[in-house]
Amino acid sequence: MDVVALPLAGLLLVKPRVFRDARGFFVETFSAEPYRQAGIDVTFVQDNHSRSTHGTVRGMHFQTTPGQAKLVRAATGRIFDVAVDIRPGSPTFGRWHGEILDAESHHQLFVPIGFAHGFCVLSDHADVAYKVSSPYVGATESGFAWNDPEVGIAWPVEAPIISQRDQDARPLREVIR
Repeated sequence: MDVVALPLAGLLLVKPRVFRDARGFFVETFSAEPYRQAGIDVTFVQDNHSRSTHGTVRGMHFQTTPGQAKLVRAATGRIFDVAVDIRPGSPTFGRWHGEILDAESHHQLFVPIGFAHGFCVLSDHADVAYKVSSPYVGATESGFAWNDPEVGIAWPVEAPIISQRDQDARPLREVIR
């Protein structure tokens, strides 16, 4: 696998080897030791899977304490996956980075603790599978507005489908001070 450091410190694009032949493909989507050697030294404790339709935007979400690292991939379809640096004092606080993840390339985005995460679906539907480093706890769940103009994420969707929770989310500067 190849691992590419992205413009926000700690954010990584993982490009696993894909073996293809006339029958289809095989890809190893996670193996603790090779990932550790590549700089992803995280114990993942939970796997999550969501399915969304074209134009759905989910985000920008994070867990406050103890935080939650994620390893995200599109099991089916194609998504625009986004991480925003929310680490107080970080020189890139409030900056975002997006990557296209799809079921053809099998690329993954490693989102470390200290980042908010979200995505939008570019295909008819997408199954997003992701590992997390701490279990979901509703009391520590947080997020900020997916369309916060100060963050300025360039979502590639004209008429997004948004949950009520995401519609009601406040700007980043009101959530993280």
